[in-house]
Amino acid sequence: MPINVKRLFRTFLVSTFIAFLFFSGTRADVPTDPPKGIRTVVIDAGHGGKDPGAVGKRGKEKDIALAIALKLGKYIEENIPEVKVIYTRKTDVYPKLIERANMANEAEADLFISIHVNALENRPNTTGTMTLVLGEHREDEQFDVAVRENSVILLEDDYETTYEGFDPTSAESYIMFTLMQKTYKNQSIEFGDFVQDQFRERAGRKDLGVRQQGLLVLAQTAMPGVFVETGFITNEEEEKYLMSQYGQDIIASAIYRGFREYKEEIDRRSNLTVVVDEPAPAEQAKEQSTALPDQILFSVQLASSKNKIATDPASFKGYEQVMVIQDGRWFKYMVGKESNYHTALEKCKAIKSDYPDAFVVASRGGKIVPLNEALEEMNY
Repeated sequence: MPINVKRLFRTFLVSTFIAFLFFSGTRADVPTDPPKGIRTVVIDAGHGGKDPGAVGKRGKEKDIALAIALKLGKYIEENIPEVKVIYTRKTDVYPKLIERANMANEAEADLFISIHVNALENRPNTTGTMTLVLGEHREDEQFDVAVRENSVILLEDDYETTYEGFDPTSAESYIMFTLMQKTYKNQSIEFGDFVQDQFRERAGRKDLGVRQQGLLVLAQTAMPGVFVETGFITNEEEEKYLMSQYGQDIIASAIYRGFREYKEEIDRRSNLTVVVDEPAPAEQAKEQSTALPDQILFSVQLASSKNKIATDPASFKGYEQVMVIQDGRWFKYMVGKESNYHTALEKCKAIKSDYPDAFVVASRGGKIVPLNEALEEMNY
């Protein structure tokens, strides 16, 4: 069936109008009408049932995605109970793409997270994680991921009617995504950045970045949404990692921490607690002046944010003399300046009662230094 361009364009106009009603005049970086925070998240375990997804030597994408999705949901339910978690599936069943999108839309969810596993049959050495958002793939990238993921609709009865003539193998079908990509693009990329940072910095996975693809299920959801590609099942070592309880725990916890940081950022905007730059306290400035320029110092990182926030005790559970170091796009908030790593480690253990994900970082001359490099240089 040929593409019904008029109907697709009408769908785009309707979705844009809905987005306009909720986000009129809003920019992702400086919202004039702050969002109401994250209250409902939909977690979608990709594929399922008759659709195995990508298949490795030992495992199937549908099983790995479900295990990680359930762990992610449990982390959110246990640690952020005010957020309602909705699963598109909890067992080995296959919900249609339209059904997954409808679940999210009917729940008026604030975020849609779809868990997947990547595959490259002809490149078995490829590893890494990436987060995909709705959009048009770059000219220098193949849209094989979108074709593979969208092709699951071919398993559905009457898919041509349901998806209004969309052909997942035709480049012509993807023209509509050039129109639809901007509606929730900024919010989706922002969440994807949080997730990828966690994969890289805390989970130790290869970071392949946030990319755009014409993903049909994201086009049908009226909220920010992402596909999280957790690794390559076609790489033997990465497949073993993704099939292990340990690997699934690490991946799920990284996505959870990315979600938590994104939620804190959105909630912070809602509560108007983002502030302009402030001068360093006199005591902090004095402490900084006593450190040698090339001296490595160890601190305990409490939080990070893309927007600079107040470093007063009220913002950090009563902790005083909170320091901030800008590291690329991120502001990182930390306490303590120890010349001894073990002293900082003991302080970190004490702080974990207030900040469970606190960890030790190294710096030199006001810049973050990779911890492993700092420890090696100081012969730990």
